[in-house]
Amino acid sequence: MWPAGVNRPGFDGSVLSEFRSRLIAGAAGTLLLDRLLAWCREHHLLRARDRQRTDSTHVRAAIRARNRVELVGETMRCALNSLAGVAPVWLRTLSQPEGSMRYARRARDTR
Repeated sequence: MWPAGVNRPGFDGSVLSEFRSRLIAGAAGTLLLDRLLAWCREHHLLRARDRQRTDSTHVRAAIRARNRVELVGETMRCALNSLAGVAPVWLRTLSQPEGSMRYARRARDTR
């Protein structure tokens, strides 16, 4: 992923903006959608009056896994913060330098 403000080699964002402007000016949005739907039907990706498959179960599973990882990280952070208040010297003798950096911030802030 490119940071904001960084030039992306081989891509100019104004191209999409110009394309969108031409679609709107020519009222061609529905034409493009109709062509896309026809192509999908030809390749058997869509069927008339049928329920379409979604990947919602995969998305929900990924979210569930991410939530569990986040919960473990938050539990570890809470436990280390509690130990730091009760036995800071003992915790410093056992902890590694990268551990304090890893658990210093909330898990949701490290995405």
